[in-house]
Amino acid sequence: MARSPSPPKPAARRKPSPPAEAAAPAAEDGDIEERIYRSVFEGVTGQRLAPGTKLPEASLCELFGVSRALVRKVLQRLAHDHIVELRPNRGAIVAMPSPDETRQIFEARRALEAALVRMAVRNATKAEVAELRRHLKEEHAAMHRYTQPDWARLASSFHLRVARLARNPILERYLSELMSRCSLIVALYEPPGNASCEHEEHAAVVDAIARGDEDTAVRAMEEHLLVLERNIALDRPASQRSLGQMLGLG
Repeated sequence: MARSPSPPKPAARRKPSPPAEAAAPAAEDGDIEERIYRSVFEGVTGQRLAPGTKLPEASLCELFGVSRALVRKVLQRLAHDHIVELRPNRGAIVAMPSPDETRQIFEARRALEAALVRMAVRNATKAEVAELRRHLKEEHAAMHRYTQPDWARLASSFHLRVARLARNPILERYLSELMSRCSLIVALYEPPGNASCEHEEHAAVVDAIARGDEDTAVRAMEEHLLVLERNIALDRPASQRSLGQMLGLG
């Protein structure tokens, strides 16, 4: 006797997708992570956080109302960018580049920029030189508006613009890393009132590039970087303010 066919099984019910709000905590974690990173980074570059300042995990957790796991993640990022040092069993501190390390970093940067400038002179087109001159005008305008953040950004990007003309992205990438470390050292140790880059020194480099004068361009850039290094004072006193005050939170 033939068996009657079994009735079809009901289709498995799919679990409803979680509401959009369920993704919010991850997004909020990313926002607060960036906020903590920027607070420490700007505290260092704004010379509120002196070299060697302790950054206790417990204090950061309390100040920002977050978990230790999130604070540790931010400190790892800051250590990767050479802004803080992570000391085993002793916690994190704001980086303290030694005189020898400072000398070595600037020495490496001078050697690298000398090579990049020489290649830039050989490769730069008239249109690219004109673009450099427009950049110098922006620098000059920012300097006379006394907008330090704009001026510092334009001054740093000048070096990368020149490096781009060398047509060697590998060397350009190395320079970007060295510049990040130099910028930290300058932010930590340059006395207030000094410009991190002088407009006239940049203009001398561009003039030499425009003339196709490799040796003069290299000398102008080297002297510019030597002046920058000489302006650094490695003896900043420790701050007496609380961590919250140094981070601009109180």
